[in-house]
Amino acid sequence: MQELIQSFLDFLSGMGIFQMTWQMYVMWIVVAGMLYLGVAKQFEPLLMVPIAFGALIANIPDNGMVITQANRQVVAIQQGQLTEQTIRDVGYLSVKLARAAGSEVQAPAGTSPEVAAEYKAAMEQPMVVSTARNDEGKPQKGLLDIQGQKTEDYYITSIHGGLFDWLGLGIRAEIFPPLIFLGVGALTDFGPLLASPKALLLGAAAQGGVAFTFLAALMMGFTRGQSAAIGIIGGADGPTSIFLASKLAPELLGAIAVAAYTYMALVPMIQPPFMKLLTTEKQRKIRMKTLRQVSKGEKLFFCFVVTLVTIMLCPDAAPLLGMLMFGNFLRECKVTERLVSCAQNELMNITTILLGVSVGLTMQGQRFLDVQTIKIIVLGVIAFAVATICGILAAHIMNLIPGWRKNPINPLIGSAGVSAVPMAARVSHNIGQQADRSNFLLMHAMGPNVAGVIGTAVIAGYYITTL
Repeated sequence: MQELIQSFLDFLSGMGIFQMTWQMYVMWIVVAGMLYLGVAKQFEPLLMVPIAFGALIANIPDNGMVITQANRQVVAIQQGQLTEQTIRDVGYLSVKLARAAGSEVQAPAGTSPEVAAEYKAAMEQPMVVSTARNDEGKPQKGLLDIQGQKTEDYYITSIHGGLFDWLGLGIRAEIFPPLIFLGVGALTDFGPLLASPKALLLGAAAQGGVAFTFLAALMMGFTRGQSAAIGIIGGADGPTSIFLASKLAPELLGAIAVAAYTYMALVPMIQPPFMKLLTTEKQRKIRMKTLRQVSKGEKLFFCFVVTLVTIMLCPDAAPLLGMLMFGNFLRECKVTERLVSCAQNELMNITTILLGVSVGLTMQGQRFLDVQTIKIIVLGVIAFAVATICGILAAHIMNLIPGWRKNPINPLIGSAGVSAVPMAARVSHNIGQQADRSNFLLMHAMGPNVAGVIGTAVIAGYYITTL
């Protein structure tokens, strides 16, 4: 009877309700809000719903199902040599071992702020000390005994996580964002950009939002890597934001991804006030000449050349731009219909689900409910606004160039330089039609829109290379 009672008490003590924290309860409210925006308001539902459910799973007791920053390698370290490079080599988990060995658990003197933050976060990671035993069943010499006995050498390894830990590798191993770009390439027509190459200038100008937000984030106390990851939100490119954040600021991945996709969904609300403020009704009525027909050969050559140039000049952008161009090459070559269909549908849908859930799993309450998250939300709005303004102003400036005055640019398409494909282009078209119902700007706006995708990916590659 006593054993039965004890078993029941053990069952009760193991219930998840006793492992809940206040951050988890708050995150449930955040999740409910995200589901409302995704389902009721249809704000980027294909990603908002998976992200929300991933965040829900991340904020319930999971019994080891979710382990972030898992390090599955066994690493040998000499006692007393916990340097910054050692911390990097073991994935910032060596602090657990330092604690087990009775060593100092503070970050080494001179450690950079980024590494110090990861070092501190590593103390929360599940960890076991590896033991190797001889034929007699005793710990081998030179290894840390499981009881905590200090010896000359010690080995570490992390606990393996469950399903969602492995799915998270899709972000950490740079798999999901490039696959999304493959689908985007297969869905997008690069013809408008090739028919009007000056659209590249509008796409480049819109990246001013990325640069401005990078500087603003620095002034607000973020590190250079974090500032770069936050600034890329201004490019309105969710996969690129995730790709860059996973490399330069993994601790901010959840907040950055949610901000990026939320504001992408809010493009029809964020951009129009600035578009109307910076243009007159006469300018919004400007009709642009019909774009020329771009040949199949031009499109294929463009994909081929951009892929080569990207790899040679900015190798770190190659995973994104390479897959973008590969997807478009499949689309335009007209002999791979089955592959194009897969990239546009099955592969895109599967990757979107896994990417959304994996991002949501990074939104653990103790990390997400932070002052930094509020700052990122504010900076995200600023990034979108500045990118929109820069694109429109660039169009005004281009209309002052003597050679282009005869065929003026409708400045509304400058706002499509943010790479929310094709939503930003549709917003430009819709605002133009409010001034003139017979004015069709959609295809003209697709040029800067595609240029924005390329520009944001190149900037991300530059940040990765330099930071």
